[in-house]
Amino acid sequence: MNVYAISDLHLSATQNKPMDVFGSGWEGHFEKIKSDWRQKVLPEDIVLISGDISWAMKLSDALVDLRSLADLPGKKVFIRGNHDFWWNGITKLRDLAPDENFYFLQTDAVRLGEFVIVGSRGWTCPGSADYTEQDQKLYLREGERFRLAFLDGERLRLDGDKLIAMIHYPPFNLKKEDTLFTDLFQRYGVEKAVFGHIHGAAYFPLKTEKDGVEYFLTSCDKVGFSLVKIY
Repeated sequence: MNVYAISDLHLSATQNKPMDVFGSGWEGHFEKIKSDWRQKVLPEDIVLISGDISWAMKLSDALVDLRSLADLPGKKVFIRGNHDFWWNGITKLRDLAPDENFYFLQTDAVRLGEFVIVGSRGWTCPGSADYTEQDQKLYLREGERFRLAFLDGERLRLDGDKLIAMIHYPPFNLKKEDTLFTDLFQRYGVEKAVFGHIHGAAYFPLKTEKDGVEYFLTSCDKVGFSLVKIY
């Protein structure tokens, strides 16, 4: 069982939001992703999708985009991104999932094979260029949500299991300063973490290490519209 990751698909089957307005590299981006996906992923593999899945505003529209992933191989694990406004009510979302290979995390965890995957959206971290006083409340709230997610992960985890964290926002600033998120990742023994949110010319390292945790930026345009192998 291999684990791959990609994020920020920004699908738009029901919305007039073509991504090529952000540059010619985005032209046909979903076809590029699907082609790479089919070449790499086997049915027993896991694909982590760290938010900004669909431009839809309503769940009914987002389901059209989600169904476009249903015929791709692997077990798909999702968290919410800052643009996933359709993600409203986790129970209903899980009930309407296209098939049994879709897993939606919201302040909780899932165990697949030898992997326990913990996920939550996160928020902009202190020391980031766009961080303001107004972000503090949301940052603290998201830290608490991650704490609860890790408690759920501990309930599921067996001896020898590997712990993976999914977060949409970068879990630290460019100086790699400690945050609520990195402290929790280290405390609970996360080996690898994936995130997205960063696009275009904005700089952030694709892979970095902090306190024994490997971090992977997986925004689809940053990784050439290809899945990144995590395990």
